[in-house]
Amino acid sequence: MNEEEMRKRLEVLRIEHRDLDAAIDALTAAGSTDQLQIARLKKRKLRLKDQIALIEDYLIPDIIA
Repeated sequence: MNEEEMRKRLEVLRIEHRDLDAAIDALTAAGSTDQLQIARLKKRKLRLKDQIALIEDYLIPDIIA
């Protein structure tokens, strides 16, 4: 995967992460009793966060101070 593809993938992951956040907030605000679904969405959101962090670490070089 080249850098341009990684940047596109990163944007897609960020959008999906934001959408999951909105879905979790909506379910919680609606008083949803389906805690299993909310837990699954939160778990998916965490996986996305990990993937985002991996790509960002690759794209942004470490600066030795």
